[in-house]
Amino acid sequence: MKKSIIIFYVLLFYSLGQLISWGALVVKIDATRMPMIMGEGAVFLFLLGIGAYFIHASIKKEGRLKEQQQNFLMSITHELKSPLAAIKLSLQTIARRELDKEQRTTLIRNSLKDVERLDDLVENMLLATKIESRTYSFPKEEFDFSDLVTRITDRLQVHSCGCEQIIKAHIQEDVKIEGDKFALSSVVTNLVENAVKYSGPCAEITVELCQNDGKVKLVVSDKGLGIPDAEKMLIFDKFYRVGDENVRKSKGTGLGLFIVKEVLQNHDADISVKDNVPHGAIFEVTFN
Repeated sequence: MKKSIIIFYVLLFYSLGQLISWGALVVKIDATRMPMIMGEGAVFLFLLGIGAYFIHASIKKEGRLKEQQQNFLMSITHELKSPLAAIKLSLQTIARRELDKEQRTTLIRNSLKDVERLDDLVENMLLATKIESRTYSFPKEEFDFSDLVTRITDRLQVHSCGCEQIIKAHIQEDVKIEGDKFALSSVVTNLVENAVKYSGPCAEITVELCQNDGKVKLVVSDKGLGIPDAEKMLIFDKFYRVGDENVRKSKGTGLGLFIVKEVLQNHDADISVKDNVPHGAIFEVTFN
């Protein structure tokens, strides 16, 4: 990255030096050609400046993308190792110790949750790759969206505060839409998982689904740290994550909201991000 920028500026200043020296030489030979040299030089400098701006922007963009990809690799390694380590520990415990039925059931249940987490992660990466390469066709069919949202919400329900469920679902029954069931399940999963991920322990998360005037609306709101206005549109870029990568504590790959945006665009649906007063974020999806 730094080497490319240095080479770019060396070539830029070399071109400017050659322009000035050749212009001075021509004027020295024939002073009457000064207006022509000034005019052509101005055009050359203008075009050179525009080219320099776009080349510099391209180099900077490539550097940011490289950094995001490196962060993605580190994040994905983290995301894969955590559930694998938990599954391994559970299986070792079952194999090496005499456990009663309830203990074995608990360990198996926890392992299955980690397997589901790994499955979601792999499906996200595969779907993102297919979407970006334009090889995914988004097969559409009519299905019960209420049932899909209910099942995903129940699966992601967290019982971290005793008996309190931090996800409160208000889902209207028999809401049907025509779309890609697999891709839309990824949309719902990513939105709810993000709400859980960026909220504090026992913070309330709300998932609402309703249909009014022929429009289906899905709303996922949390009471986390929220999203700064300057980053509300950037969060849908591939690999982008809110905040500084060096100080960010929450796990993630930066693919979730990229997938959400791409899938919804292919379903003629709109998504908006608003502040949840007094703190938090609200993601509102509208199927037209």
